[in-house]
Amino acid sequence: MPQITGIGTTWNLPNYAGELFTADPTQTPLLSMIGGLTGGRQTFDDVFPTAVLFDYPAPAQRDISEQASVTAPAATAIARTQESNVVQIHQEVIDITYKKQSNSGKLSGLNSANATANPPDEKAWQIQQRLVKIARDVEHSFISGAFQKSTAVDVANKTRGMMEVASGASSIDANGARLSKDLLKALYLQMANNGALFGNMVLFCNAELKQQITGLYETQIGYNQPAARTIGGMSITTLETDFFSMGVVWNRFMPKNALLIADVAHIAPVFQAVPDKGVLFEEPLAKIGASDRIQVYGQIGLAHGPSFLHGSMQNLDVD
Repeated sequence: MPQITGIGTTWNLPNYAGELFTADPTQTPLLSMIGGLTGGRQTFDDVFPTAVLFDYPAPAQRDISEQASVTAPAATAIARTQESNVVQIHQEVIDITYKKQSNSGKLSGLNSANATANPPDEKAWQIQQRLVKIARDVEHSFISGAFQKSTAVDVANKTRGMMEVASGASSIDANGARLSKDLLKALYLQMANNGALFGNMVLFCNAELKQQITGLYETQIGYNQPAARTIGGMSITTLETDFFSMGVVWNRFMPKNALLIADVAHIAPVFQAVPDKGVLFEEPLAKIGASDRIQVYGQIGLAHGPSFLHGSMQNLDVD
């Protein structure tokens, strides 16, 4: 169905009787697991830290004689660097005429006896769907968002997503190959060698790759593992690897030919509140005539931790 641009009227938003359906995905697995639109952290700066990194010198056997120890060696210090991400603006506007809101009994299409319009309250329904739309946009951004930091009033902040984060450390280009245990083992090994902490590992993938993973591990899933668990309303299938236990989640917002392994113990949504309004709110806009204009507004980013916690694989064969 096309999206209406501009004011909603009796003519472009006709009422129908019957149950409401959409084929578009409304479940947001990653966002749900890490707190949703009502949990997470708050920031008072649109740029916020995601990690402070430091490295130890390579381990070595010390070679200090008793005589040498009398004189202290040169001083050293471990330096640190900070990584950051940004919150991005989510803003939706609804404008419904008084006439449209008055015509709740005017029905279009097929109508049987005693039929009533669904939804019964157009304004409330439109506001709720904007919240769902924001959740969908957040899920997409948290997975596939490309980082951009505002440098001027007309340049938008764009939050960095997990696929971009994971590409900075442990990442494998499958070059069109079919997913295999060997490819997955190579990714697990790369993550282990790069310092992953393996806190609460979850693999996110689309429907085709979910079936491929089930085929690769069907013996383990069928006989060696407990029943699937649920986190944030999402069903989790658990796998055992050489280094960690891992949940596998079907996520329809994942790129078709890629998978993500994220340590969700170190991921959270970040909200920047507007004083006296909150972090995700609706409010009326200036009235210019016989309609209700309402905006839904929020500033949301992703705290993702350092890239070495996570892993990804791209360019898989899913045909």
